[in-house]
Amino acid sequence: MRFVAITGGVISGIGKGTITSSLAYILKERNYKVDIVKIDPYINYDAGTMNPYQHGEVFVLSDGTETDLDLGNYERFLSRDLKSGNNLTTGKIYKWVIEKERRGDFLGSTVQIIPHITDEIKKRIRTIGVEDGADIVLIEVGGVVGDIESMPFLEALRQMRLEEDGKIFFIHVTYVPTLRSVGEPKTKPTQHSVKELRSIGIQPDAIIARSEIELDRELREKIALFTQVDEKAVIGIPDVGDIFSMPLVLNETVLPNYMLDKIGLKTNESNMDFWKGVVENIKNPSQFVTIGVVGKYVNLKDSYISHEHTFMHVTGKTGIGIKIKWINSDSEEREEEMLREVDGILIPGGFGPRGTEGKIKAIKFARENGVPLLGICLGFQLSVVEFARNVLGLEGANSTEFNPGTKFPVIDLLPEQVGLSEMGGTMRLGDLKLIVKDGTRAFDLYGQHEVLERHRHRYEVNPKFIKEIEKSGMLFSATDESGVRMEILELKDHPFFMGSQFHAEFKSRPEKPSILHEGLVLAASKYNNVRRKGFIEQEKFAK
Repeated sequence: MRFVAITGGVISGIGKGTITSSLAYILKERNYKVDIVKIDPYINYDAGTMNPYQHGEVFVLSDGTETDLDLGNYERFLSRDLKSGNNLTTGKIYKWVIEKERRGDFLGSTVQIIPHITDEIKKRIRTIGVEDGADIVLIEVGGVVGDIESMPFLEALRQMRLEEDGKIFFIHVTYVPTLRSVGEPKTKPTQHSVKELRSIGIQPDAIIARSEIELDRELREKIALFTQVDEKAVIGIPDVGDIFSMPLVLNETVLPNYMLDKIGLKTNESNMDFWKGVVENIKNPSQFVTIGVVGKYVNLKDSYISHEHTFMHVTGKTGIGIKIKWINSDSEEREEEMLREVDGILIPGGFGPRGTEGKIKAIKFARENGVPLLGICLGFQLSVVEFARNVLGLEGANSTEFNPGTKFPVIDLLPEQVGLSEMGGTMRLGDLKLIVKDGTRAFDLYGQHEVLERHRHRYEVNPKFIKEIEKSGMLFSATDESGVRMEILELKDHPFFMGSQFHAEFKSRPEKPSILHEGLVLAASKYNNVRRKGFIEQEKFAK
């Protein structure tokens, strides 16, 4: 088993996750079994309770683990499910070590960062690779070198270099800024970042220098000279426009072959034909549709990154380009005006009451005007609320999450959930089976009765209202295995009005985009064609 460690320097957000995912895809296409471990140095046990504005989207794995959004990138690029062990946090490591200390596993020794914490880190990294039978384990260290939180993890990796002599390769991803005043890229931040890394005892084997412009050979030679890295292993990667281009860009550099050679593996060629086709469709779509994403975290796009990537998967497959119009559900002033400019509407998930009324208004607009709509998780629940209020006439209908005293609790906790008070204790998390009913749009899309989809929610459709809702035209076209929990809804007399209690975006892959997102885009394309035809006829009439 070999290891590749990816660290970051200068600033955060320079694409370590995309580079790690891209390398994983390249190595997979060279017939290596690849695993990835993401190290998040924060003390939280996992990302489940984090505000999206602080940390971006919370991604959910098939086993129900709530993780950093980078795990979503890994799954999408590798086209495989990861598990809890693929994400290490400071909180997890310290919890495991303290549990051992409480059991007496250390036989009375004083528990210290070295060796006990670092040994646990090394053990967990190796274990995930052994369990999966990996040829290569990629290790992405979150944050920036120099952060106090990541020091134990970097020390563990320093020790692994000694223990895995010749079998571990270090890549340092840095930023080379270009000052507007002089128009010249500056290498000093990279030099200082590598100096910081070397002071810990880690000498990088390769440097990926991110920049706004192409770095010439002279600059790369300068970086090599001051960082003691082979000049051909200093890889300049300017902005590539979209993350799906990164595997193609990286594969054209010397890095994959250089790295494999250094850790003693064959430099097989990658078959990138499929990926080239995806990127070609993304860069040169045959047509465009506009999808309005109505959410309360739209000022930080990473909050909905899985939806963005899923739409790119759909473009890669269908050639239909998607322009996303971000609509803030917390500010309803221009909402309807903006909704009239879109070809389809997505209502993403979320928690808490803020912005819910704006989402309900968008759902009502889509229902009444025949605009294609997809509601995900909270979007599914609010579609039920809107229908109950405005079709059934149940004034004030709501979810008990937002109004515990509502007279019509169409969304509520089920009886068996009541009394579970621990955060997450009432949550349904991970891959769960749903049963799709015959003769429904959902069955037309999925083409099968049993489907595994990924969940992250607490509240359910209240069974007391289901008959009345379905009698009035909203169909629940999929349920869980018990038939008690509703999973998919659709409107019978609407071009495309669907909602899913699960997060369809979490299982989307370039090879197999989310069926519901693809359905929304295809419906939006038809809607766009009808609108465009109407505009043309109006213009003819005006002339």
